[in-house]
Amino acid sequence: MTTRHYILATAGHVDHGKSALIKALTGTDPDRLPEEKARGITIDLGFAYLSLSTLSPQPSTFLVGIVDVPGHEDFVKNMVAGVGSVEAALLVVAADDGWMPQSEEHLQILAYLGVSRAVVALTKIDLAGGKEAQAAAAVRERLRDSPFASAPIVPTSVVTGRGLAELQATLAGLLAATPPAPDIGKPRLPVDRVFTLRGIGTVVTGTLSGGTLRRGQAVVIQPGGQASRIRSLQCYNQDVEASGPGTRTALNLPDVEPRSVGKAGGVGRGDVVTLAELGAASDTLEVVVEKSARLRGSQTPAARPLKDGTLVRVHHGSGNTPARLLLLEGGELLPGQRALAQLRLERPLFGFAGDRFIVRDGAEQATLAGGMILEPESTRRRWRSEPRRAALQRRAQAPGDPQAFVASQLARDGAAQRAQLLRKSRFSAAEVAKAVDELAAARKAVVAGELVADAAWWQALSLRAAQLIDAAHREHPDWIGLPLNELRGALAGHLVVAGVVEGLVADLCRNGFAQAGVAIRRLAHQPALPPHLQAVAARLRAALSAKPLDPPSRKELAPEALSQQALRFLLATGEAVEISPEVVLSAEGWQRAVSLIKEQLAARGGATVSDLRQALGSSRRVMVPLLERLDREGVTRRQGDQRLLGKSG
Repeated sequence: MTTRHYILATAGHVDHGKSALIKALTGTDPDRLPEEKARGITIDLGFAYLSLSTLSPQPSTFLVGIVDVPGHEDFVKNMVAGVGSVEAALLVVAADDGWMPQSEEHLQILAYLGVSRAVVALTKIDLAGGKEAQAAAAVRERLRDSPFASAPIVPTSVVTGRGLAELQATLAGLLAATPPAPDIGKPRLPVDRVFTLRGIGTVVTGTLSGGTLRRGQAVVIQPGGQASRIRSLQCYNQDVEASGPGTRTALNLPDVEPRSVGKAGGVGRGDVVTLAELGAASDTLEVVVEKSARLRGSQTPAARPLKDGTLVRVHHGSGNTPARLLLLEGGELLPGQRALAQLRLERPLFGFAGDRFIVRDGAEQATLAGGMILEPESTRRRWRSEPRRAALQRRAQAPGDPQAFVASQLARDGAAQRAQLLRKSRFSAAEVAKAVDELAAARKAVVAGELVADAAWWQALSLRAAQLIDAAHREHPDWIGLPLNELRGALAGHLVVAGVVEGLVADLCRNGFAQAGVAIRRLAHQPALPPHLQAVAARLRAALSAKPLDPPSRKELAPEALSQQALRFLLATGEAVEISPEVVLSAEGWQRAVSLIKEQLAARGGATVSDLRQALGSSRRVMVPLLERLDREGVTRRQGDQRLLGKSG
């Protein structure tokens, strides 16, 4: 029998029996606050868990974390904080009351958040007065044209116990057909509750998604990046070594205090516990937003047009923040419409591409729209540019396609570091890698080491680099090639990420170019001195050859600009070798010196500077820097006043 984990959230109007139903199903009263007991309504999130089993299509046990949400219109913000990471919903409608305003608002919130599976509990059926069929039919009509149009409706009563077993069986059947939350290696725990236990310290709870957290693991709290470490974990009141996605998880975080009013730092609802390598929070998001078509013809505040530049409140995960909504095309958004937009947040938010969110009005009186993050790290400059517009349109058309997201980012930015590509997204590293490989196979992307680039952008950049190299060959025929620092400077506007020049040089060297030290050249290029330097170079060659092991100092060899230019040419082409800033040997002299030193040391076992100077007929001025260079290269090694053969000797 397999065990699978799921999160189920309640939804529905106030006083329709959500909490009573959860208590009847689980034995746990989710209403824990004294005020909730006093007022008889749910105010904040409540939690319970349920174990379900099924034999079809295979024997399975489902451990279900239940988030019970408030139904009162004043606490919708708390409701949204509890349903951000659920696989299914338990929509509760009282048979004696019927469909009510928060029934509709909660349904729209679930739809905005992408929840597509639900069971409807028709509660208080004992109060239906014999009109059970009419009550069920009325709910079915309200569900028409929603994601839950075919959701099963189960009549229940916590007073008589009717329907509770059937409801559990129906939930088990629903979950059997529901894929469990995936582990993509990117754990996030949106914090919905924080408290302190004597002798233990700060504990945070939330619904874990995207990956696994383990005892002893280093984590950060976003936004802000405060570092901590998981001292211990609990899942459904049991100590565990690790907790995976689709579970209600509690973490004990040492050295972190609960956030309090007027005190900076700490952890509170709306924060996210995650890993440092997944990046930081952002205050600007590019999104697609939509207003439910169910609002057409409605006279509620939620149905009003959503205008460009409106100040709204964005609910994401367990938190919310004021934001300015800017529509890409300006104008306004009407019921049944969707649009590309930018959210400029008052407080940074740790979101991923693919995350869903809710838009409510600034006064928190109405749910205006929902949406999906398309780019979690946007910029407020030139965000309406054509490349950014095209990228958003492509992502909005295929929100679940990693290849569309990779291709759109490369087309927009030109290139990206492979390890950072879609790091803040709901796609796994394996999905991103597969998308890159498919784009490369289709010649729509280029992979150069750790760099991934748009093929057309890369081709244009390669052509520009080749033109720069050819221009250097024409203008400076005496140069071995174009210095890489000059290439980097000329392409500065295209260096969108680190590694572009390195990847470009490696690619060019596979296609008719070669790197020569700190320069790059065409393979066919042969450096040649201009006529006015040829005689100067001949004089330098003669001076170096006259005394190959004891040449003139560099200042004597090249005292003025022309001779210095000619000497640089000889060094670049390998005709001369720089031993130190003051000593230059001809290539022949260098090879002869190294050979003689090796012979002397092999024969003697060791020799002093003076011994080698006399054997080579050189001077201390040359021999000391020469041996120091050979020491660095491992040809020789120093032991007191003696030189011995090194590992490379």
